[in-house]
Amino acid sequence: MTFSLVACDLEARQWGVTVASKFPAVGAVVPWARGDVGAVATQSYANVTYGPDGLELLASGLSAKETIERLTGPDDQRDHRQLGVVDAQGGSATFSGPACMDWAGGRTGHCFAAQGNILAGPQVVDALVDTFQATSGSLAQRMLAALLAADRAGGDRRGRQGAAVMVRQTGAGYGGNNDILIDLRVDEHEDPVPELIRIHGVYDLLFGHTPPEQFLPLEGKLAAEVDRLVSGLGHGSLPDWAGVENLEERLDPAGASIDPEVLKALRAAATG
Repeated sequence: MTFSLVACDLEARQWGVTVASKFPAVGAVVPWARGDVGAVATQSYANVTYGPDGLELLASGLSAKETIERLTGPDDQRDHRQLGVVDAQGGSATFSGPACMDWAGGRTGHCFAAQGNILAGPQVVDALVDTFQATSGSLAQRMLAALLAADRAGGDRRGRQGAAVMVRQTGAGYGGNNDILIDLRVDEHEDPVPELIRIHGVYDLLFGHTPPEQFLPLEGKLAAEVDRLVSGLGHGSLPDWAGVENLEERLDPAGASIDPEVLKALRAAATG
């Protein structure tokens, strides 16, 4: 009743899961991930203990394949389960029990595992894999592009209801105090995947990270413009305005430069 993609970007040190289903709050059940450890998708009469238990097995050094074997081996309902895992080295494995409802199956490769059940056909999983491999950008952007392609290839043959995307990166969460880089869900929506992509765009504007070398020096005419715009919006400083607009994570702590995305948002706010 679900299709999902478990994946990682070893260069960025990110692990994530994206999923869509004719199932409410699918993001509360299927995706599990931990920075520098791995990611797990548990679905089809999901055994939710596979999520935390799988991450602990991965953290102990087991591979994706070994983790699936350890999880499914003692489970007397394993024939109904479906599971995808990517480990800390980018190794991957997928499992579809023989009692999963048609169409069910999966594909794996370096840094990804794609799987689904009650699908329109194998073209759904193929779309997940082919689009993920052909798309550039961040891990979240690649996974979401793949999710949309799979949805448009037929997706869950019962229809649409919920979707989610989760990405974990050690120390990359809000304030740098956890690994929750992205954790977004759309529940009870007639077309949840495009809505999830829209929400991710908003989230990325607020909490995304521009490389420091792309920041613009706050000096001369630009500094004067920023001061004028901030003052015109009724704030005493750029940090004051950014805090109200939830853009504080994009500020230069030293105050010597400005993220181009913050400047763009400031100019847009000032022009109404």
